[in-house]
Amino acid sequence: MTSTQSDLASLSRFIFRAPNWYTSLAFALLIAAVAGVAAFDSGAYARTWRGLFFLGRDAWEGIFFIGIPTVVAAFGTTGVDRFVGGKLTPNRSSLLALISEIILVAIVTGAAIVSVFTSLEQQFVYDALVVGLASVFAFRLLVVMAVSRSSVLVASIPASLQTLAAAVLLFVYSGTLRLLEVGGTVVDAYLTPYLARSSDAPAELSAVGAEHFALLAVTCGIYALGVYVFVVAVDRPWRRSLGVSMLDFLRGFVGHVAEGSRELEEFFQQLGEEAIVPVSVLSFRRSDGEEKARFVLPMIHPGPMGEIGGGNFPERVAADCSGLVFPPHATAGHDFNLVTEREVDTILDAARTAADRVVYDADATRSVRVDSGEASMLGQRFGDDALLVSTYAPGFADDVEYGVGLSAAAEARTSGLDDVLLVDAHNSNDGLSGPDLGHVTPGSKRAFDMIEAAGDSGRRLATADTDDLELGVAWDETPWGPADGIGPLGVRVAVTAVGGHETAYVLIDGNNMDPGLRGELVAAITDGGTASESGATSGLVDEAEVMTTDTHIVNTVDADNQVGAAIDWGELREIVRDLTDEAREDLEPVEAGVAVERAEVTVFGNDRTETLASHANAVVAMGGVFAVSIILAAVAVSVLIFLFA
Repeated sequence: MTSTQSDLASLSRFIFRAPNWYTSLAFALLIAAVAGVAAFDSGAYARTWRGLFFLGRDAWEGIFFIGIPTVVAAFGTTGVDRFVGGKLTPNRSSLLALISEIILVAIVTGAAIVSVFTSLEQQFVYDALVVGLASVFAFRLLVVMAVSRSSVLVASIPASLQTLAAAVLLFVYSGTLRLLEVGGTVVDAYLTPYLARSSDAPAELSAVGAEHFALLAVTCGIYALGVYVFVVAVDRPWRRSLGVSMLDFLRGFVGHVAEGSRELEEFFQQLGEEAIVPVSVLSFRRSDGEEKARFVLPMIHPGPMGEIGGGNFPERVAADCSGLVFPPHATAGHDFNLVTEREVDTILDAARTAADRVVYDADATRSVRVDSGEASMLGQRFGDDALLVSTYAPGFADDVEYGVGLSAAAEARTSGLDDVLLVDAHNSNDGLSGPDLGHVTPGSKRAFDMIEAAGDSGRRLATADTDDLELGVAWDETPWGPADGIGPLGVRVAVTAVGGHETAYVLIDGNNMDPGLRGELVAAITDGGTASESGATSGLVDEAEVMTTDTHIVNTVDADNQVGAAIDWGELREIVRDLTDEAREDLEPVEAGVAVERAEVTVFGNDRTETLASHANAVVAMGGVFAVSIILAAVAVSVLIFLFA
């Protein structure tokens, strides 16, 4: 992962699941009630025994004048937007209405605080109310345009509901209608009692005049123009470079946030490129022919984030067969993210096909450890096939490029091996900061270190003696979850025994590891066993490696949520040691073999991730500044209008 991609990954902190529409509305009404108590002060009554009654009245008035427009927008926006061809759902409408209410309350509250500590009068607060209602309209307009892909004029219809509902209530209960009477009533005398109800409203609303509604209309027009200019300016680079709209990305992101929809995958699919990826399967079966464990290694990257694309691939593949599945991280970076979760099915089909083609052998070699430069590789041969696990620990590294992994595996096969599973252990990284995040790229020294280590491992394994193979496995879901950096697969351990030599393969369902943790875990099961009452040492193996799956479901919490960042190292060490003991007790004779199947899938594509990351980061950085500039310009024009109106 490059620094640019890490900045994009950090956007995952904004991913959350919005509550159902009724929860959003309940929270909105609560905010409205609190705002009403603050805005409609009952004065001396609040200090008497009747204070609770008047506080309740204030809360009700807040719900009526602030909450009712929110409810109207929550229910009405979906229907109106769908009527004009949009795609807003009730959950999205309610979330949008709630956020809009918070914006309005924040602006008016800020203005009220300023008026208390300055010479500005109540008129300033109502001028701020006009700005707040216009701001709500502008915010809703941007979101509706993004989600429903409507034009400015069409999107203005559903976007205006909350502002319009609030304006209607203010018009009726401020008595503005009576101020418009010139030589008689403007409307029929029978309608006046219903359209001019100032006697039933808080006294504070009497300060609202006809000019406020004229200013509101003009201000909304200015803000709508600002939204249009912002969208056109920000969207143009996306269309030129990527051929897609930034609004499509925003629509997918909002859909994922509000409801966990797959619209973001539709956007990624527009960017995707076809790719052929090897899907390797190392299968272990008992003497009765039943599969005991399976290593599945497609050369894809389990991203980009959350459950989007292949982000939850490890859990999907683990549920796809009867044996205990180990899905470690392959040598592939973010360019090989699957664009949709549907592509996972293609990978699973290829894995099943490969598993059916496995030729089993009961012989295996002892594991060997080879060091070359910064790379360290643990290898073991099963029949004529091999499993290689590469790490740069105790150094720091992130993803290994697809081409580097292919070259290293090919180098290992030059000594006579048939199929090779090359795993990127992905087990030591120092976070997502700095210009170099440890990405192993073609032509780098680290790439040649891995290739040379693979070649040396292949030569040693090809000539090594073989013996009967035994395998034991163990699994613990652990008490941790994604917030702690641990996915649903928890910790899995496979122990192989060949001629009395035992090797432990530890797989943790997480995204990389804090520096130093891998070394402690390896030491715990190779050097740090505990003594039993008889004096024998338990929990020890001769060789071990710790791997992570690189699952990206843990990154919905934090982009930098590595194993060990949020959990106690000692507790994890005990779990790994206990599981190693369980796996050793589970040892039994098995046969093993490897098969490789190629799958055609749609991935992000070469350099597309970097381009997308660059554009998204530019929108966050420059777009934010541009948005502030447009807001300030629009507010400045509004102020001039307020001053000279």
